[in-house]
Parts: sequence; C-alpha cells; structure tokens
Amino acid sequence: MSALDSIIAGVREDLEQRRLPMGKLLEQLEMAPPVRDCLPSLLTEEISIISEIKRSSPSKGSLAEIVDPAGLAAQYEQAGAAVISVLTERRRFGGSLDDLDIVRKAVDIPILRKDFMVSEYQFYEARAHGADVVLLIVAALSQNQLDDYYQLSKELGMKALVEVHTHDELERALEISPEIVGVNSRNLKTLEVDTQAFSQLIPQIPSGIARVAESGISKRDDVVFAHECGATAILVGEALVRAQSPSVAINELLGRL
Repeated sequence: MSALDSIIAGVREDLEQRRLPMGKLLEQLEMAPPVRDCLPSLLTEEISIISEIKRSSPSKGSLAEIVDPAGLAAQYEQAGAAVISVLTERRRFGGSLDDLDIVRKAVDIPILRKDFMVSEYQFYEARAHGADVVLLIVAALSQNQLDDYYQLSKELGMKALVEVHTHDELERALEISPEIVGVNSRNLKTLEVDTQAFSQLIPQIPSGIARVAESGISKRDDVVFAHECGATAILVGEALVRAQSPSVAINELLGRL
C-alpha cells in the first residue's frame, strides 16, 4: 500500500465516524458564510502565496504545535497571504474541521480546505464549515470522480485546486478545464520531493489558469525558480510554521525583505 493509499484509508474511516445525517449537514450549509473568490489573487503579475496551517506531515512528522490557529492565520493575512490553507486531515497532519471553523472566523481572505477529498459528503462538509476552495488530488481519484467532484465544487460555489505530479495527471486535470492547477513536487505515493516537477509541468499549463507550485519551497531562491517556471502562486506550510516569525518568512519568500 502506498503512502497515499494508507492516508485515504484513514480518511475514509474518520469520515464514517463523524458523518452527520445529510439533512443536518444541509442545515449547516444554509448557515455557511459567503464564498470568497480566490482566483483574482492567484493570477496577479507578482507571485502570491497560499500560507498553510499544518501541524505535522507523513514525511517530516511533527512540525509545530499550533495552539492558536486563529492567531497564526491572522499573521498570515497581515503579511499579505492570498489564501490560507488549513489541513483538516487528522491522523497524519494533525488537523481538524475545528481548525477550519476557527480560521474562517479569524480572517477575511479565502480559505482552502486541505484534505484528501474522496467522498461527495466532504464537499458539502467543506462548504458548511466555510471553505472557499477545496483540493482535488488527481492521483487519488478516477477520471469520473475528478469530473464529478469538480462540478460539485462549482455547484457549491467553491473553487478547486486540482493537484498533479506527473504529465499523465496533468493531462487528466486539463480535461476538466480547471481554473487552478497545483503542481506538487512531492510524490504522494513515495513522499519523495523533486522540484524539477515545476520545470517539467508548470510550463505545460495554459495561461489564464492559476498555476500553484507546491512542496519543496523554503527559501527565496525556490520561489524565484517556481516563478521562472511559470507559477503564479506558491503553497508553503512547513517553512512558515517552523519560522520564528511567519510574517517575516512570508516577506522573505516574496522578496520584500
């Protein structure tokens, strides 16, 4: 079983434990805050940043305790983050829907629910908890699922960050006419990182689509490389949650210091 398969198995088990009757979830959905559009801020001429709230990862283990996700999110927003990514997967990343709720109340910028989306229920759940963007990992989904979940995201008013790691996955992603494509330099099946994925894949993504470089970004040179490859945004978690000052780290990455 690959790392991705193992994570998804745990996600499915946890989902069954917290699943609400659909009627109750739809009631919560009616109370959800309005969707905030992330697309304009991910397509600016200067590269933008999706700043992530992330306690741990399968590859690095514990990263940061993050006892105050609202405070961290506020720092990200004040430092100019375009979007805040909130990990909600519990077993490997230490996240929760509570984090999503807390962060949604603390900031005014769009929120990405970062999880392994493998059930329609999770999309209604994401919107009910205030998510503006969801993650679709091509490697984790069949083509029918990818298309269906993308359409469901749009029906619920959310954007989808469609994540790829290989040429084949990029071809599959482009078939659904995405607005945002993320190139993850980490192979989710082996957890190895190779930032050459940026130079191999990002130039193949048509202009007009927001192009997000994910994983392996910890210093200014990494950002410059991603931008030269055509990235319009970067997604950074580990380097920010481990930094003494997340605000300074963001400004350093974006070349403001």
